[in-house]
Amino acid sequence: MSLPDILPEPELVIFDCDGVLVDSEPLSVDVLVRMLRAAGLDISADEAMERFLGRSLKTTTEIIRADYGLEVDDTMLETMRRDLYQRFQDELQAVAGVAVAVDKLKELGVATCVASSSQMERIRHSLEVTELLHRFEPHIFSATMVEHGKPAPDLFLHAAKAMGVHPEACMVVEDSPAGVEAAKKAGMRVFAFTGASHARHDRHIAALRALEPDGLFDDMRELIHFVRREQKVAQAN
Repeated sequence: MSLPDILPEPELVIFDCDGVLVDSEPLSVDVLVRMLRAAGLDISADEAMERFLGRSLKTTTEIIRADYGLEVDDTMLETMRRDLYQRFQDELQAVAGVAVAVDKLKELGVATCVASSSQMERIRHSLEVTELLHRFEPHIFSATMVEHGKPAPDLFLHAAKAMGVHPEACMVVEDSPAGVEAAKKAGMRVFAFTGASHARHDRHIAALRALEPDGLFDDMRELIHFVRREQKVAQAN
């Protein structure tokens, strides 16, 4: 879906969770790789990051089955869930500057929500251990709520509808190519964030830049400048 020439002021900022609000991707990939290796599938962390970043658990298991010939059963998923939640409890950190950015958006009268490919239990756990949950609850949306996960636009459109905001008045903050694609298909402005620990290498940045997001930044404090810029452009028109 293409954006109109003249966009309204942003009314809603939709945040992805993993790699945007919390620096979770290296932990998640490490747990996934360990689980797959225990099941006999030797896959590198780099390959797992490239294949599965931004994807839902359902999509990830479908790719593993179709492309690697491994059926991920419930026992494997429960082991991975338990190990991941413990790693989150011990090591997970919020992305620097998120709390300040969300508070400043509120001061500007711009609403916020979370739309993540993760399951709701995992999203809430991630936000709770990093003390971010109270800033977003109850406006949290999971890919389990829609038929198709990212890179399909379903989740972002669902979040916008639930928040009562038209897609063209939404700004999305994403760290993955799948998420950037989903936002663009939803007809929303999208800003690619490269400040989390997994997203700082040249290859990842180049992949995001190739998708032509509306902005690319590595410091969450910059987000408020993008919002103000979009407000000024809309007011000028």
